[in-house]
Amino acid sequence: MNKVRALDTRRKVASSLDTPTDLSEAAVRELSAKLNEILADTFALYLKTKNFHWHISGPHFRDYHLLLDEQSEQIFGTTDDIAERVRKIGGTTLRSIGHISKLQNIKDNDEEFVPAQEMLRELMNDNKMVAASMRECHELADKHEDVATASILENFIDAAERRTWFLFEATRTAHIG
Repeated sequence: MNKVRALDTRRKVASSLDTPTDLSEAAVRELSAKLNEILADTFALYLKTKNFHWHISGPHFRDYHLLLDEQSEQIFGTTDDIAERVRKIGGTTLRSIGHISKLQNIKDNDEEFVPAQEMLRELMNDNKMVAASMRECHELADKHEDVATASILENFIDAAERRTWFLFEATRTAHIG
């Protein structure tokens, strides 16, 4: 069976969004679903990081404020690559805040005040969760021989682990001082 899903005349009606790919329909479906879940979590993590950036207070305000601003920019910077990867393989991606809320695993934090240490710990755990989800998607990409998705995820996993490390160290050093 030919794995190439190209625009061909044998299909009843080619969807306007049916991007040609050599991945199977199952691969497109499974990878798109997992990438969209990661994308939803990425948007949720971005907004939570910005929320904490805007509302952080305390003796390490400047350091934490700058750290969270840097991390939020990095997180947001991954969204287009993830969404475009979904489109490149022939899937469709997120369309609204409501769609994000249906798929996200990251829990929102709408508290009026959160102590800085709790903010950092929460973001650390959220980044670990995103990295773990990306690893699962990497395994799925390997299963379907999608090296491009796996490659993109490798860089994003490394970035999430770096954010986790920085948040961990910021939390640790605050207890020492």
